Parts: sequence; structure tokens; C-alpha cells
Amino acid sequence: MSSPSTPAQLAELAASVAHVAGDVLLYHQRRLRSGADLSVATKTSATDPVSMADQESEQALVRAIEAARPDDGILGEEGADRTGSSGLRWVVDPLDGTVNYLYGHIGWGVSVAVEQQADDGSWHGLAAAVFEPTTGIMHSAHRGGGATANGRPLHVNDPVELPMALVSTGFSYDRDHRLRQAALVSQVLGHVRDVRRVGSAALDLCRVAAGEVDAYFEDSTQRWDWAAGALIAKEAGAVVTSLTTMPGHSGVVAAGPSLHPQLDALVGMSADLPTA
Repeated sequence: MSSPSTPAQLAELAASVAHVAGDVLLYHQRRLRSGADLSVATKTSATDPVSMADQESEQALVRAIEAARPDDGILGEEGADRTGSSGLRWVVDPLDGTVNYLYGHIGWGVSVAVEQQADDGSWHGLAAAVFEPTTGIMHSAHRGGGATANGRPLHVNDPVELPMALVSTGFSYDRDHRLRQAALVSQVLGHVRDVRRVGSAALDLCRVAAGEVDAYFEDSTQRWDWAAGALIAKEAGAVVTSLTTMPGHSGVVAAGPSLHPQLDALVGMSADLPTA
């Protein structure tokens, strides 16, 4: 049996491995609710946790990907970093929204992207899946194939004018950076309908794709945070660009075609993200 190779097949595989990881996370969440110790440690700050659930979810993802696509590279939030020989790599966040997960909120999921390397060495989104285990919703997309949630086509809201826009955002774990972000959100609040904060960049981008919010911006993300969600949003019709508001920090702006330039002008300088 040949390995999945077309963008559509890779999207199906991404969804399959995301579901496997989701089962691992649901198992550990049941243990957590019964009082089990998930060996929670911290990473970049005292408020940036990582748990046994994050680590075992990534291990499950890596095993499933290696079994199906042994020549592909893998880049994961919890340390997976393997160079492949196929020109494809998997960018995974095994638990996007760890704080929500540990507190019992529903805003967490598994993010899996497949990227293809271009001749210049850059990486571009080819297929993606973002799975929400608590709701059973699987967001999926592949390049040129549109985006879906459990098979239902997704479309961004467009046109939307800035004063009527419902905008989602997120915050850094670094306290000094959060103070600057608070000032930016305060500025944005005076120009839009309202602001929402979910706690998962991958799900924020899927909310844009589904029309559940009109836009998303955040300037403190890593590639595994946005790689899958950005492709899903783009395939649903969003304009997705990178966002830089200060040196050393980068993020994402995603919105429908009419809203994006208005929001981008408000929040900072952006450039194309390599989502396709």
C-alpha cells in the first residue's frame, strides 16, 4: 500500500493522526479530573505550562506520522525535530491551549500541518487539520481544495467593515510583552465591534475560517501555533499575513479580503505568510 501523497490524501492523514493525539489528550483529561498528577512543568515562563499530556500527544503524533510517511520531516512544539528527505515536513502542536486544558475549558485542540519545501528553501502549507476533541470538530484543508469542519465547507465573513468586526486575539506568556499587547488591544477596542480571547491560536484561525469571528491577530506566535490554522483560514477565503509589531516577535493577521487591510493598518506591519 502506497503512502498518502496528494494534498487531499495528506489532509486525510493529518486528520487521522490529529484524532489519535486527541484520544490521548481526552484520556489524560479524564485522569486529571479524577485527581491524577500530569507532571506539569513550565517552559518560557511560570505561566507557560507543559504536561505529560502534551508530551504523550506529540509522541503519538510522531509515531503515526513516521509509520505512514517515514521520509518526511517533523517539527513539534515539545521537541520533535527531524529532517526528512521527501521535501515535506509535518509541523505539529500536540496541545494548543494547554492552560485551557488544565483548567477544564474547551478551548484546546491538536494542530497538524503538512508543509512543502520550495526551491528557495522556504516552507509552504500543503495540508492541515485542527481537531477539537471536546466537541469532535475536525477542521481540515488542503491547498486549492477549500476548508471544511466535519465535511461542512467553511467561508470567512466578507465584506466586513472595521467598526462592525468581531476580532479575536491572544497574548504572550512574557509579562512585559503582555503589557505592550494590552495597550495594542486597548487601541483596537476603540475601532471594532468587540474583542474575543480563546487561548488557542489554531482555534482562533479556525474560528475566522468558520465565520465565528471576523478576524484574528496576535504578535507572539510560533510556527506550530499557526501552520495548520493559517492554511485552513486561507482556504476558507481569508487573507493571512505575518505580523511584526516589535523586533524579535512575529505573529499573524487573518481576516476576509475587505477587512484585512483595515485591521492590518491598525495593528502593525505585515508580510505574506508562507501558507501556500
